[in-house]
Amino acid sequence: MSESLTSPRPAFEAYSLQPVLVHLSKNSKGTYSFHPVAVNFMVELAKTLFALLVLLFTGTGRSGPPMYRSVRSFMVDAGHNRLLVVPAGLYAVNNLLKFSMQLFFRPTTTKMLSNLKIFTLALLMKLVMRRTFNVIQWEALFLLVAGITVNQIQSCGGGPNPDANVPLIPAILCTLGTVTVPAAASVYNEFALKKHMDTSVHLQNFFLYFYGAAFNLVFLLFTAVHEGQTLGQMFKGLSLITYLLIANNAAQGVLSSFFYKYADAILKKYSSTIATIWTALLSFALFGHALTINFFLGVSIVFVSMHQFFTFGDKTKSVDARSKMIYSPSLDHVALAASGGVPGPITASGLGAAEPGELRRPLLPR
Repeated sequence: MSESLTSPRPAFEAYSLQPVLVHLSKNSKGTYSFHPVAVNFMVELAKTLFALLVLLFTGTGRSGPPMYRSVRSFMVDAGHNRLLVVPAGLYAVNNLLKFSMQLFFRPTTTKMLSNLKIFTLALLMKLVMRRTFNVIQWEALFLLVAGITVNQIQSCGGGPNPDANVPLIPAILCTLGTVTVPAAASVYNEFALKKHMDTSVHLQNFFLYFYGAAFNLVFLLFTAVHEGQTLGQMFKGLSLITYLLIANNAAQGVLSSFFYKYADAILKKYSSTIATIWTALLSFALFGHALTINFFLGVSIVFVSMHQFFTFGDKTKSVDARSKMIYSPSLDHVALAASGGVPGPITASGLGAAEPGELRRPLLPR
């Protein structure tokens, strides 16, 4: 398995740095000296080039000439991965929402509000991925929202709250978009990636980023025409912090694909939730934002939610009733990848193999 899956530190740093870098990139007026659409396009372009380099070294994993040497192969692979057009478009919209949220909220508040999409995420996974959650897991999701709510209560806060002066209507629209758009993108991206488990994740990444770059290029051209600027003028105002933001967002996008391919959106969401702690500490050190008792209480509840969700998942019949090993449904997808697309039951020791003669079928239809 990829190192990015077994070592949590790279994902932890990438997800926690993003709100801080966006906040640092604002000028003295509280706005951006650059065009967010230009930065988003550069992020998708960087990811596309990275995926192409990986394919050059590892190959596409498909028979025939590789897609970067044959137009016909490119069109065939593009059609094979056409489902990725939908999450690519949703991600393009979500990238614009990220910058808009930073204009209204602090980094920590932005991160906590984004956790509200957990309910949308779970509902979409139930409808699209046919995932089931037991009562305790639903309670864990409610606990997660409760932890977020506690962080937003100001009765125990120390000092004025900068978020209190946020314009109501723009804030509500940005929050609704943040709750729905990325959740839909995540679930559909996971569906598209796992629908073809036999396809190389690097090949799927290339087309996801390629489609994303195309969407962002359209946004960039539309913005340039609307504002009466040339393409060169759209890329003005970039700084060292901006390039660090581009690199961080690109790394975050690459890491996310491995979560969706070999784990699931719920596990990825909890992973990014942990980064809230690091974001708060960075915000405290760099911007002087206070760490209130509300935040510590909220984070404690979030940790309880994580323990409850992943500890009290459903057991399979193949697990000994006396065993204390209770696994996350995410491991089903890891087992599927390890067995070359053939699922097997989870045993108490971890990933198991299918019994001889057992009916074998993929988690998703091919």
